[in-house]
Amino acid sequence: MTTYRDVNEHTSSWDPYVRGCPSRDVLDQIGSKWAVLVLGELGRHGACRFTQLRQRLSGISEKMLAQTLRTLERDGLLLRTVYPETPIRVEYELTPLGETLRGPLKALTDWSVQHIREVLEAREEYDERAGKR
Repeated sequence: MTTYRDVNEHTSSWDPYVRGCPSRDVLDQIGSKWAVLVLGELGRHGACRFTQLRQRLSGISEKMLAQTLRTLERDGLLLRTVYPETPIRVEYELTPLGETLRGPLKALTDWSVQHIREVLEAREEYDERAGKR
């Protein structure tokens, strides 16, 4: 099976605008609502247990949190540590690679907070023009 890496083994650049580029998958994952919030929460508070994350991320289901954590771990953005205690304790924390996302994700979340009123007004105006109100 030919992979994107095989096709581009002689280039040093990845292009998310090209179909099949694995960076698209990464953008899709780190751009998801729950990944942004999980990464942000771990960046703000450091290592957390599953239940702590679930409590802090109001509205996330147990299934979605588990899926998001697995994907972020697979991508090398967070580390899952199991402590052999009774009961077993599991913590999640950002890896050095995950830490590199703190700045960009904070900028996005700050932007969303700073501009939410404008976005909500734009939505209202759009809905009125489209006859949705």
